[in-house]
Amino acid sequence: MKKLAWVLFIWLLFNAVASAQVKYSNEFLNIGAGARLMGMGGAGTAYVDDVTAGYWNPSRLIDIPGKLDFSLMHSEYFAGLAKLDYGGAAFKLDPVSAIGLSFVRFAVDDIPNTLELIDLEGNIRYDRITTFSAADMGILFSYARKMKIPGLQTGANIKLIYRHTGEFAKAWGFGIDAAASYSLADWHFSAVARDITGTFNAWSFKKDLLSQSFALTGNELPVNSLEVTIPRLILGASRDFKINDQVRLALAFDTHLTFDGRRHVILPVGPVGIDPYIGGELKFSTWLFARVGFGNFQLVPGMNGKNNLTLQPNIGLGIQYRNIYLDYALSDVGDLSIARYSNLISLRYVVK
Repeated sequence: MKKLAWVLFIWLLFNAVASAQVKYSNEFLNIGAGARLMGMGGAGTAYVDDVTAGYWNPSRLIDIPGKLDFSLMHSEYFAGLAKLDYGGAAFKLDPVSAIGLSFVRFAVDDIPNTLELIDLEGNIRYDRITTFSAADMGILFSYARKMKIPGLQTGANIKLIYRHTGEFAKAWGFGIDAAASYSLADWHFSAVARDITGTFNAWSFKKDLLSQSFALTGNELPVNSLEVTIPRLILGASRDFKINDQVRLALAFDTHLTFDGRRHVILPVGPVGIDPYIGGELKFSTWLFARVGFGNFQLVPGMNGKNNLTLQPNIGLGIQYRNIYLDYALSDVGDLSIARYSNLISLRYVVK
């Protein structure tokens, strides 16, 4: 009876959040983490088996190959204007459980602050220009556990969000992810519910720093507000194929289901948006990995009045030397989508 009550509570909360008036927020947590899966186009929530599972699918955190697993990633977007950094650590508590900690930061730094450019006498003073950062940061606390049913694993994230725009505005947020995975021979399946309770960001503004400039430009002062990130469901599947004793191939497929009815996806069904991701990894021996993936499928109206299919292709390369992994990914190869290409590099170390 208690389980039924909890299921009913979560369902009612899910519908209440989905039907509320929301804003897009915390999109920086949907970019990705680790060059390995980014080289596979963002597919692989059912396939990931390293420390980045704390970001992609916490239920797979128990599959890290050693006792400890660490990773760092850096990437730049928009010709270096914006930077994405990731750091993660995972620790296996025992054969059936593991914990993890992930940190994600997406920021534009060194933005000129020209609010004090003109002094009280009307003079332009370039020495009064300062700089600030607009940064989004998230900390994910992860837990994974093997269940008594063979092949079944569950996991969850508790997310703390901090976002700020210089001294002018800041927001604190909180959310929860839940996940489950099931493995059968060379097949892996997963379901990840992000922001299952809705992730709430409470914004506050320092109006005394903005009032004068906003009044001169005729803009309205922002007010303290609440942003809600509605739930997203990711269903994944992957399979390993043995080509010979030295070569193995893994194929992965993810489907993102969003419920706000506002996203430009390839397959909208009422308020539900269906967004597929496809990727693969080719393993040569135990030290070389080649990856490719496709995501961001969209139908874009063309000049001829017909819809044209666009997508974002990614490629990646990985090298392993003993317990050290170096991964590289290039997103949007050939610039076939609207987003510009980006280079991603991540370094990983495993303690056996």
